[in-house]
Amino acid sequence: MSKRGQDFKIDTSGGGGAPLLNPFASLSLEGLPEGPKEVIPDRVEEKVNSKKGRVVLRRETAERGGKVVVVVSGFEVQIGDEEISELARQLRKSCGCGGTVKGREIEIQGDQPGKICQFLEECGFRVVGVRG
Repeated sequence: MSKRGQDFKIDTSGGGGAPLLNPFASLSLEGLPEGPKEVIPDRVEEKVNSKKGRVVLRRETAERGGKVVVVVSGFEVQIGDEEISELARQLRKSCGCGGTVKGREIEIQGDQPGKICQFLEECGFRVVGVRG
């Protein structure tokens, strides 16, 4: 250790009493710049959770060699095929797995209904069926 490093040591002994009581009690805030001021927003923005309808989750293993997929089905008519494809892409990304869209159903590989349910509820869907 260099001599220069020894000049900058801070005493953490706690001031003589119990050494582990408060080792930073002898430090002073003198000479330190002020921290950032806390900004209080005028209006608390709440997460807008628009209701997009009900979707059904189900687990399937049939004709997949024993592999589990979670199928999301029952999308409302007003939700277009492009929106379903985009939702599938976001689901695959959030779950870190593969998946596809067949018709108006999303198939996500793996047994992760909890993550899928949480993601869909955050997107504004009411989820029924398989949970966690």
